[in-house]
Amino acid sequence: SSLASQYRVSPETARRAICVLSELGIVEALKGSGVTIKSRENALLYISRRRDAKTLFHLKNTILQKLESQMRETIELKTQVERLVDMTERFRSTNPFIPFEITLEKGLPSLGKKISQLSFWQSTSATVVAIKKNDSLILSPGGETVLAQGDVLYFVGDENSNTKVKDFLRTLKKLNSTAN
Repeated sequence: SSLASQYRVSPETARRAICVLSELGIVEALKGSGVTIKSRENALLYISRRRDAKTLFHLKNTILQKLESQMRETIELKTQVERLVDMTERFRSTNPFIPFEITLEKGLPSLGKKISQLSFWQSTSATVVAIKKNDSLILSPGGETVLAQGDVLYFVGDENSNTKVKDFLRTLKKLNSTAN
């Protein structure tokens, strides 16, 4: 009863704690004499195990909290990506003529050639809508326009046009050819 009042717990809680400590060989409870410490080593071992258990419990809870946070962030990221895709699709459907662009680099076999010589549209299914030469922008360039290193080609076409044009300008091979 004095242990219960000293630690501000119920007499039943104090009795159970004494029983557990007695079973672990830490204390010995003698009726009428109170409780005496039986093994200091067992007490230290018990404290160490409890500390380890608390550390493991804390570590587990920390990991679970971080996992929950990561799951919430993943859901938020998924929502944002879906929103971006939706907005992109809506933007593309309202403004389908956003041109692709490619800068003509040194060594391309297309350099020095006129657009008409390349059969550009027939080879790529893309339409050149502008060429930027130095600081000058040529809208709707004619077939006589000669391609030069550093020119920026602006063109429109289907979703594969960018790849088709890059490959064509690099190889000058018609990409849409079909065997007869």
